[in-house]
Amino acid sequence: MVLLGISAEAQKILSEGAIVYNVSVQTGSSQAKMADIFDGATATVFIKGSQSRTDLKSAIGNSSTIYDSKAGNGVVLREFGAQKLMIRLNRQNWTDKNKKYDGISYEQTNETKKIAGFNCVKAIARLTDGTTFSVYYTADLVLENKEYDAQFKNLPGVPLEFESIVGSMRVNYAASKVSFDPVPIKQFEIPKSGYREMTYDEGLKAVAQ
Repeated sequence: MVLLGISAEAQKILSEGAIVYNVSVQTGSSQAKMADIFDGATATVFIKGSQSRTDLKSAIGNSSTIYDSKAGNGVVLREFGAQKLMIRLNRQNWTDKNKKYDGISYEQTNETKKIAGFNCVKAIARLTDGTTFSVYYTADLVLENKEYDAQFKNLPGVPLEFESIVGSMRVNYAASKVSFDPVPIKQFEIPKSGYREMTYDEGLKAVAQ
């Protein structure tokens, strides 16, 4: 395995800002309708110190994950039509939610390309169950909050294009913009009303049904 050895020189720390990704699906004809759901979808990651928020907006609805890695709590918000759900997360729930990424490793390749104005290197991520996916990351940036996404916690840079495995589909996220603008604190506020609240365990049962 090729070890990832990237110099920290010239790296810029992204302690506050946002990354906007365009979302697309690489799929066969049998999954065309599912792919249509992601047509035009976007994902935005907001970072402000220990706080993070990831918004996914698609044709069928929106979902957001808000998490404070320092406090160890957060929520998942889901809005599909008139249905609005809030699933609360504590630190143990967060760990359980991301357990499939425990032991993830990366093998750097020689492939490079420029994404959103940044030079990126392709790496192959490998999970302990043997699943692999590709990620292009830039070593010119480093996120101060490495807890915002467990799959990239040990990546020596910021992922600007990557694959996500959803069932038998591979969903591609490609960054279109990296912003260093201040993020309003209200982006990380947990709604006090308007949502049907569920515990993490209740949320898991609802998904299984």
